[in-house]
Amino acid sequence: MSKQTLSFQAEVAQLLKLVTHSLYSNPDIFLRELVSNASDACDKLRFEGLNNAELYEDAPNLEVRVSFDKTAKTITITDNGIGLSQIDAVEHLGTIAKSGTRDFMAKLSGDQKNDAQLIGQFGVGFYSGFIVADKITVESRRAGLPASEAVRWTSAGTGDFEVETIERAERGTSVILHLKDDASEYLNTWKLKGIISKYSDHISLPILMRKEEWKEGENDQPGEMVTSDEWETVNQAAALWTRAKKDITQEQYDEFYKQISYDNQSPLASTHNRVEGATEYTQLLYIPAKAPMDLFNRDKAAGVKLYVKRVFIMDDAQALLPVYLRFVKGVVDSSDLPLNVSRELLQESRAVKAIREGCTKRVLSMIEDLATNEPEKFASFYAEFGAVLKEGLGEDFANRERLAKLLRFSSSTTDTVSVGFADYKGRMKEGQDAIYYITADTQAAGKNSPQLEIFRKKGIEVLLMTDRVDEWALNYLHEFDGTPLQSVAKGAVDLGKLQDEDEKKAAEEAQTQFKPMLDRLKEALKDKASDVRATTRLVDSPACLVVQEGDMSTQLARMLKQAGQAAPEVKPILEINAQHPLVKKLEGSDHFDDLAHILFDQALLAEGGLPDDPSAYVKRVNALLV
Repeated sequence: MSKQTLSFQAEVAQLLKLVTHSLYSNPDIFLRELVSNASDACDKLRFEGLNNAELYEDAPNLEVRVSFDKTAKTITITDNGIGLSQIDAVEHLGTIAKSGTRDFMAKLSGDQKNDAQLIGQFGVGFYSGFIVADKITVESRRAGLPASEAVRWTSAGTGDFEVETIERAERGTSVILHLKDDASEYLNTWKLKGIISKYSDHISLPILMRKEEWKEGENDQPGEMVTSDEWETVNQAAALWTRAKKDITQEQYDEFYKQISYDNQSPLASTHNRVEGATEYTQLLYIPAKAPMDLFNRDKAAGVKLYVKRVFIMDDAQALLPVYLRFVKGVVDSSDLPLNVSRELLQESRAVKAIREGCTKRVLSMIEDLATNEPEKFASFYAEFGAVLKEGLGEDFANRERLAKLLRFSSSTTDTVSVGFADYKGRMKEGQDAIYYITADTQAAGKNSPQLEIFRKKGIEVLLMTDRVDEWALNYLHEFDGTPLQSVAKGAVDLGKLQDEDEKKAAEEAQTQFKPMLDRLKEALKDKASDVRATTRLVDSPACLVVQEGDMSTQLARMLKQAGQAAPEVKPILEINAQHPLVKKLEGSDHFDDLAHILFDQALLAEGGLPDDPSAYVKRVNALLV
């Protein structure tokens, strides 16, 4: 192929300025990104080499080399990984954020395709080179191709690039950065070594640089440091998780997290352990400080990185952690799984089940440690991830009790989301035999619900549950430490020993005394309410809506409908306060039916719902105001 000048994909020209000036606030990042790409290329060769050892040619030892030339003002990052073909160079280096892995996977089939999930990316990170360079040259030969089919790709990072065929004996890729005038500080061994040590020390293959030695000056000239022909390894050349914890600094842990998560913040907590026994593996797991924007997308691929004997197998190994812990980042390196592990095996393997259980317990232990010893960090964690943690009540029976102890809520006595079930039990009133709660769309709606009036009057705390997942999750949690959980919006109110005999007697009498009116209300509201009854739960409000114990709440039914999901028709029970003036006004009123419907619709509004026919509601209210 003769030299060709081609245009970048449209997005490249538009985004290059953003990538090089806004995406990275620290210019040192360019070396981290290019070394990471080189490591990914070696990972890809290692994987393809499992079935085709000839791809290693005569260079079985994978490595990355970093060098510089002060005279030419260039930095070169070279790897002997899988390399690029001419087509690869055009497609992958001319398209921003295009993953070479996607096309690599498309050529595979069956289990092999699953095994190769997301091995390496050659995308936005490559363009970070333009932070320090005004021109980049890439010279590469793909493993298995003849030396005459190597390629050179050149661009100044503007609107186009050049591609030509060259001779290259070595397999792999060299990225040559032609530095800008203000980037000469990087033409320094100690500077580059420092960046590699900080950002790339965990890379599991050696990163080599030429040694420097002192050269004496001649004829009274001062001496200077010069590079020799001898290469030395400048990183640990061992995967971070394989090293002893005592040899790893917190900064190194944090930088590794940022590398694998693409997060610019340090993690909230981490754990690093080697597990031995029937199943042997190493786990390095992190809890992020902030939730991703797609946290509640349960269908998005999420999970830790899976290695087998330090060979990278896949990103997002979902089988190694339950879905409700999808926010956890990290690495699991197994000694027991086969190198050709497939997703089918991940779902069925006993070893994977053991790893999953071990990782889940370790993550929960991290969260428990935050709750016990670092309350401020735990509060930060819960604000970000508390809602998805609740999903575990329905998904992880084995750890349900541990999860229940970690849950926090606001309550009728505090606005902060800080009340755990154990805290609540510790201040239950004498004679109280249930943990009372209410689900609501917002904290204000829950706190001001008419259903709380009798509890507020008697000084009984009620937990306010305002996450969308609460109603679903509590279907799987019926008690805590032997004390039942009771929704104040389900069933008839029964305060047991907290309700005196006079109150119980008054409720019975009201039910008998107002039976004719209750029967009329049932008839008037037969299309809306399943029943109408007098209640003692109301103090200031005329009415409220409840459902039978075990039925779906009206709030959950509304949520399902809003989400476009099928939901059964819920006909709630209307409970009335027989002592309220509006209820007393019903008797003998010429507008009985209109008042009945207004009473029902106002009760519906009080719990966050809307009347089926808002216009009819307004007309009824207006008619009574005239």
